[in-house]
Amino acid sequence: MNRASVRARIVGTGMYVPERVVTNDELASMMDTSDEWIQQRTGIRERRWVNDGQTPVDLAKAACLQALESAELEIGDVDCILLATLSPQHDFPGTSFFLHEELKAGEIPCIDLRAQCSGFLYALNFGDALITSGKHERVMVVGCEVHSTGLDISTNGRDVTVIFGDGAGALILEANRDEEDPAGILQIRLHAQGRHAKRLWIEAPSSGTSPRLDQQMLDEGRHFPRMEGRQVFKHAVTRMPEVLLEALSAASIKVDDVNLFLFHQANLRINEFVSQKLEIPEEKVFSNIQRFGNCSAASIPMLLAEVDRNRQLERGGIVCMTAFGSGFTWGSAVLRW
Repeated sequence: MNRASVRARIVGTGMYVPERVVTNDELASMMDTSDEWIQQRTGIRERRWVNDGQTPVDLAKAACLQALESAELEIGDVDCILLATLSPQHDFPGTSFFLHEELKAGEIPCIDLRAQCSGFLYALNFGDALITSGKHERVMVVGCEVHSTGLDISTNGRDVTVIFGDGAGALILEANRDEEDPAGILQIRLHAQGRHAKRLWIEAPSSGTSPRLDQQMLDEGRHFPRMEGRQVFKHAVTRMPEVLLEALSAASIKVDDVNLFLFHQANLRINEFVSQKLEIPEEKVFSNIQRFGNCSAASIPMLLAEVDRNRQLERGGIVCMTAFGSGFTWGSAVLRW
């Protein structure tokens, strides 16, 4: 098989969420909201938040170890670590370096990628390129987020705070040179539009201001995430179907031929809108936002891990993964299981 015929296939998956369950009723005790209000707007019933002292790397490590076990591999079998996150453990160095140490990864390269809720698909794209180019044999792709420690847990922050959860997902990509085995990533399509960056963002701290953070910024809540919810919804329900169809077309696959659709878990209403627009049967869409909320870059690998554990896909089945996030960023990936 020549280099052009090498495919990157998934050989192991893993996920981890904190033990602490935060229900809608618990949030209602902290701010002016209700279980009915949250479920009606987002579909979320509960989410997981870290306990005191628990870090993004704690979550990522557990997910990675599970992925390695699933693949029957050791960390020494991996050539590179790609970690997607919008909630870095420290300003620098990247979260991947702290994960690298926890995994005892020797001297293999690692890097953080920041494309927010589309971050996992961006990382998957780069992992696929590293393998199909012949650069690496195996790549670990990780998405991990701890949102809860940076949310405005008051009525002022309600619209954002009720959405987010903490979690991590990981997978192992491996070169597939078996001409008899069609498993692997078929197509990935990515896009971005930076003019919308301030529609969903955190303003401070910022290296673009001096000082990076001051008391006025804290008093004004500029260190908390802010979102223009209607604009995000409007763009998501437009861009997600577009890029999904673009990726399927590039792979010469029809919507009806897809066995399972995995959408980024930002808002169940967004995903229902996309499914209805493309006439996707409900049974072909797997969601876990009801239990975990929006885990940003970790959402899709968490979905994959659950699908894998639940054996919801037959060998050779087609999976389509689509995301939209802050930036704005959006993308879609098609793979054969």
